[in-house]
Amino acid sequence: MLPSISRFARLSTALAVLALPLAAPAQTPDYRVPTSEPKTTSIVMDANTGEVLFSERSDSPRYPASVTKVMTFYLAFEALAAGRLHLDDQVVVSPLAAAQPPTKLGLRAGETISVRDALNGMAVHSANDMAVAISEKIGGSESRFADMMTLKAHQLGMENTRYVNANGLPDNRQVSSAHDIAILTRALLHDYPQYYGFFSQKDFTYRGKTMVNTNHLLGKMPGVDGVKTGFTNAAGFNLDASAVRNGHRLIAVVMGSSSGTVRNANVEGLLLTGFDIEDRRDRGEKIPVTQALFERPVPNAPGARLYRAEQSHDGDPIDVVLAHNNAPKAPSHVSQAGRDWWVQVGQFHSREAAQLRIALVSRRFSKVFDDAEGQVGGRKRIYVARFTGMDQHAAREACSAVRSHGMSCIAGARRV
Repeated sequence: MLPSISRFARLSTALAVLALPLAAPAQTPDYRVPTSEPKTTSIVMDANTGEVLFSERSDSPRYPASVTKVMTFYLAFEALAAGRLHLDDQVVVSPLAAAQPPTKLGLRAGETISVRDALNGMAVHSANDMAVAISEKIGGSESRFADMMTLKAHQLGMENTRYVNANGLPDNRQVSSAHDIAILTRALLHDYPQYYGFFSQKDFTYRGKTMVNTNHLLGKMPGVDGVKTGFTNAAGFNLDASAVRNGHRLIAVVMGSSSGTVRNANVEGLLLTGFDIEDRRDRGEKIPVTQALFERPVPNAPGARLYRAEQSHDGDPIDVVLAHNNAPKAPSHVSQAGRDWWVQVGQFHSREAAQLRIALVSRRFSKVFDDAEGQVGGRKRIYVARFTGMDQHAAREACSAVRSHGMSCIAGARRV
């Protein structure tokens, strides 16, 4: 459980916010985004306990892009819960809000919109104009609201975060980190679960125009129900996602990916492996805190076969173990008669996600896939994860084991 904020602390916060425009801090922390390391950072956190299951450069500052809006939502939810704001209140669109570049709802200066519709536009369409309009409604001005955002970030323990605007449009002074975003998301889930449904909507219709959620994992990866995407040229492709399975809720944040496809695949793989760790713990396995999800095998280990899964064009590749047999592979002259069956354990929109599924299945069901070889094949952006070199009995036994854990699996024989 996250600690609750006392009335005294809330009063202190309010007084601090009132004082924000009067003076700047004497010393400003160094929030510069490093250029000497790979751009991609990531983290997987247990939303219930706050335990970090995996972290890769997650405390290194990065540009948050539209993931910034998660803090804008947090302060809006705080105002709603306190009664200072209501979903049916009307928000007047200022000239500054109307002038924001796309994506936006496109209201003209002087027009009004309900708080509910403004938040829907932010959650589904990542509307930049609505983020500014909400910030002005709550803070009086966007700059003062940005000060409130930074203050709240530091109260929550977000040590590498500073905000200067409400929507995440490019500004090299505005930075955060994957770890900080995970901390914020966990706080939002805990403090304002009654409003979390804004992030779960697959679409939103306003003035006859239907907009589709920018988080494409919604409806595609079971369990994913939020929260926010982001992209700028400087930031790369970011995604803050949360998913729930078997009583466990995880938060995964990836920042700086080279494309939306790579970003989504990385988040999907991190969540899949995170849930695998949680399931294994539920079965009594003792897995250390922050154990690497992608374990590098000992060089030249017998039978180890690897794929290299690039996280981004400028990021470090990750070695993913697809199969790790203690017995050496049979020489080519040894008969493989009867071992012409394959087992397919999923179809994906990226090669990376298929590789990660093979890694997960080969580890989780090592007994039934001991002699099989993991392979990824595909075309037209559909990639299949398969194990080959099995006989009929082994293939059917393996599929039965995989299906018993609620995962898809089909078996078949290679045509000769």
